[in-house]
Amino acid sequence: MQSRFYEKYNNDIKPTLQKELNTNKMLIPKLEKIVISVGTGFAMKDSKLIQNIQDTISLLAGQKAVVIKSKKSIAGFKVREDMPVGIKVTLRASKMYDFLDKLISIALPRVKDFAGVNANGFDGKGNYNFGLTEQLMFPEINYDDIIQTHGMNISIITSTDDDKEAFRLLELFGLPFTKGNN
Repeated sequence: MQSRFYEKYNNDIKPTLQKELNTNKMLIPKLEKIVISVGTGFAMKDSKLIQNIQDTISLLAGQKAVVIKSKKSIAGFKVREDMPVGIKVTLRASKMYDFLDKLISIALPRVKDFAGVNANGFDGKGNYNFGLTEQLMFPEINYDDIIQTHGMNISIITSTDDDKEAFRLLELFGLPFTKGNN
């Protein structure tokens, strides 16, 4: 069964973008991947907390998250080689569309006093990055299983190099941007 957002992309968004951009159907912007990452500098020495964060991100994404380890020692940050410094998961295909659907339809509306995500998060190459302050807005998360609340960074990578095209793509998906930024 196809994801609801994948069908929305093929049936609604793709024809709309082709008409607006007046371009070849192979050049229509599309989502390539979504990366969810958490910096774990606050929990480098606590393996139980690292495991809890990894389990939480894996539960959100629907696939196993990977622990990122430092490549070299940096004395100023009290980091040694092979210490866990982050956790990430890369979503593609149907899991990517399912996560975007869950993020837009369920998680973001549950944020208190939510006014939209900042439209200034584009990197100049058509990719959008934003952060969430806590993981408790997702319905899968059981509050009793959380050791410590943490934020996460979400990067949405598109096939276009133009920020305006990527903005329009995400806007058509229904990502709520703050008014007056773009």
